[in-house]
Amino acid sequence: MIVLETGTIERFAGAGNFASYARCVDSQRMSNGRKKGEGNTRNGNPYLGWAFIEAANFAMHFSAEARQFYDRKKARTNPVIARKALAHKLARACFHMLKERTPFDVTRCFA
Repeated sequence: MIVLETGTIERFAGAGNFASYARCVDSQRMSNGRKKGEGNTRNGNPYLGWAFIEAANFAMHFSAEARQFYDRKKARTNPVIARKALAHKLARACFHMLKERTPFDVTRCFA
């Protein structure tokens, strides 16, 4: 599903642009360390956002490194934000996998 919803990966300039399109980042405007507003939060692909949240759920259950990352984030924030942070990390890893045509490497993702 992720590959089908993404299309060609070359249309994204970087991993951050892909993560933003997949709705894995916040939409905030910051100035001098202060929040000045929020942008278009519904911008991007909702199906990719759902797919990466599902991938984060499965990664928490089946990968010790992902679970460790999630637990570390959950200790500082609430579980929803920690799950979204894990989805963001997986989205960035997915971008690099598609761009470089390499398989997923857990040590590279969670190092």
